[in-house]
Amino acid sequence: MRLLRTAHTELPWRIHELTRDFTVEDVWALPTPGGPDDLKWLVGQLAEGIRGGMGGDTPLSRLLFAVRWKLGALLGWDKSDAGVGSRVPSLRDRLPADLLEGPRGPDLGANKFSSLYQREDEWAAEMANRTVHAVLHIGWVPDGSGGYRGQMAVLVKPNGRFGGLYMAAIKPFRYLGVYPALIRGIGREWQASLPERSSH
Repeated sequence: MRLLRTAHTELPWRIHELTRDFTVEDVWALPTPGGPDDLKWLVGQLAEGIRGGMGGDTPLSRLLFAVRWKLGALLGWDKSDAGVGSRVPSLRDRLPADLLEGPRGPDLGANKFSSLYQREDEWAAEMANRTVHAVLHIGWVPDGSGGYRGQMAVLVKPNGRFGGLYMAAIKPFRYLGVYPALIRGIGREWQASLPERSSH
């Protein structure tokens, strides 16, 4: 379920310290009911999905991802000199000492995303290309009925006018194809992992 931006901005996440020049683009409730200490399971699941390419669970979402990566290859959007540490500095350069010295989060492999930090109630990862510098933030929040669930926010800093136009152009595709498939997949994997989580 899509949420208002205030569902992210009004909570005391540490990510706010690092992203004052970013815009909260999207906020979604994740179908991942659990206990107070279950964020680590969700982060592990998402990291595995990111390492695998995050293609989605429907033909439409897989097609949209494939088209995006093909366009990126043709137009040079995703070259290494456009990423974090090249076109833009990493947000890890902004981390206060306690976050810098704490857990970084999972290794995301060769994917464009890299972990920034992980706490007991939040995890953040970043990526950049020629269109945008983006942050994926996962928070662990009370669900209103005594349990907890995940909450996903995407924060962006478009690369100039072209980046802003690109984000506007892909918005319908994100809402109609990408996010619904991604969130269904997250929920399905979460349910499948229940026996493993219950045994710990």
